[in-house]
This record gives sequence, C-alpha cells and structure tokens, in this order.
Amino acid sequence: MRILIVKLSSLGDVVHTMPVVHDILAAHPRAVIDWVVEPGFAPLLRRVQGVSTVIECALRRWSGAWWTSGVRAEWRAFRTQLRSHRYDAVIDFQGLTKSAVVARMARLSEQGARYGLANRTIGASHEPPARWLVDHAIHIEPRIHALDRARELAVRALGYAVQGPPHFGLRAAAVPLHGAPTLVFVHGTSRDDKLWPEASWVELGKRAIAQGWRVALPQAGAAEHERAERIALALGASAEVWPSMSLDALVDRLGGTQGVIGVDSGVSHIAVALGLLHVQLYNFPTAWRTGPLVSHGHVHQTAVQAEPTPAVEAVWAAWAQVREA
Repeated sequence: MRILIVKLSSLGDVVHTMPVVHDILAAHPRAVIDWVVEPGFAPLLRRVQGVSTVIECALRRWSGAWWTSGVRAEWRAFRTQLRSHRYDAVIDFQGLTKSAVVARMARLSEQGARYGLANRTIGASHEPPARWLVDHAIHIEPRIHALDRARELAVRALGYAVQGPPHFGLRAAAVPLHGAPTLVFVHGTSRDDKLWPEASWVELGKRAIAQGWRVALPQAGAAEHERAERIALALGASAEVWPSMSLDALVDRLGGTQGVIGVDSGVSHIAVALGLLHVQLYNFPTAWRTGPLVSHGHVHQTAVQAEPTPAVEAVWAAWAQVREA
C-alpha cells in the first residue's frame, strides 16, 4: 500500500496529524507513507518515524510570484515528484481548496481513491469546494479534538481500528544541557491574544529558579527576542535566552530539556509530541480542541485555561501536578 498524506500547514496542525502515520503502520505494516507539506515544516516531518518521502510544496511563497521563471521551475519539479508514484489512497487532512487541488494532482493506482473532509469541525478551517475535489468526502463529528479528527479521518478512509493512545513518532537528537535541569518557557505565539503577561512569566520563573531549575527562553523574530531578553533580565543568571534557530535545531534543543510551560503555539505542541513534561496555557476555553488530554495518555501533560489569562498560582499548581504524574 502506498499512501499520500496532504497536510500543508500550520505547525500545530501538522503535529496533530503525526499520529496518523503510526496508526496506519500498525494496521498496514508494509505501507509506504509520503507527506506533502510546506517547506518550513519539512525538517520536522523527516524526523517522524514511518514517513518515507516528504514532498515540499511552497504554495504560500509561489502564490505571490506565479509569473516568474524560478517559481515555474519549482512548480514543475514539485509536480514531477508528486506524480512519480501511484497511490492507493490520498488523504487531504486540511480541507482547503488548495490542499484538495494538491490531492487531485496526485496519481492513483488502479483501485486508488482520494479522501477528504466533508464538513468543518469547530475551530478548524474548511472550504466547501474541497469536498468536491476528492472521491470520498467523510463527515466528522464537529466537536472533536484536532488530533482525534485526523485519526478518525484516516480510520474512515482506510478501514482499520485505532489501537491505544496517539504515538507521534517524532525523534529528537537531544542536545545535552549541562548544570541544573532546564525548564523551557514558550512565551511566543503568532497571535497576541494568546500571549501570557510578562509579569506572570517572571513570577513563575522566580518560583522555578528557587526550586533549582534553570529557565530557557526560545525566541524567533524581534518582538519575541525583546520579550525574552526582558524576562531573562528580571530573572537573572539562572535564565538563558536561546538564539534564533532552525526548526530542526529547536527540536533537538527541546529534546535535551526536562520540561516546558508554554502558550498555545506550534512549539508547545512539539513539546507534547516529544513527550516532555508540559503545561499549556490558554486564554480561551479551547484546550479541549488542541491541548493535551488525559484521554490521549498525557498524564504528565496538561492544559490550564482562564479568561483573560490563567493565574500564576493555577499554572504553578499544574506544573506540580505533571511533575508528580
């Protein structure tokens, strides 16, 4: 069996789709699984056990320069790679017109078929044309966790039963960090309304440092770098701002730490996939949709949610809870 997964973006959504690979291989051990994704997330997928070929599709970048010779050459190369195999199943996990078009371009085996979402689930994007571009549009219960939505779609497409909690298969070449155990504060996210107050990060950091932890602050971009520097300055010598790094390097650096507390972001979801002790922070009542759940086997990972933001005391209590677990 050769199967093509189409899930182009975003980082958190790609992470939530990873367990599908393990599920498929548990049911079909000899299956070959390829994945189409935006180039920025390709290094992450090349670390997922069971993914055979990662096909990079730079639709975001190409859309602004279709007329250039360079983009046309890249498109031809992508199309050639996409159509180099015949697939027994092509599954569009994104449910957008662009992802369904990519799924439509892939070649099928004699008995092959394309599958996708028939409807929008709560909090997820979906475009009606996508359902008409696949051979089989599958209806999914609207109130469902993003991870369960992906697993359910694959189950319904390929006809097997899910066995056990999700297994992400994400491998890190852990970079050993010397000295005190390291607790990572994932303070950055693409949406300002998901941020946690800097004063809360400082108070939390002081509590952790008092217990013997070293605090690490990853960052990307000017705004995150400035915030990380301010938090580190307030915490003193036991806090470290990590340099900007590739997704590959970040996974390895996270793999060498002992825990993560972070806002709802792609990096926090990577922490879940790596199996780290983790507390995820939500300013909205949406943890049921994307956060770590006990039903997924995440007894050492949890989410804290409150409006306008979770209190430091609640986050600290959750951190004690996952450490105990």
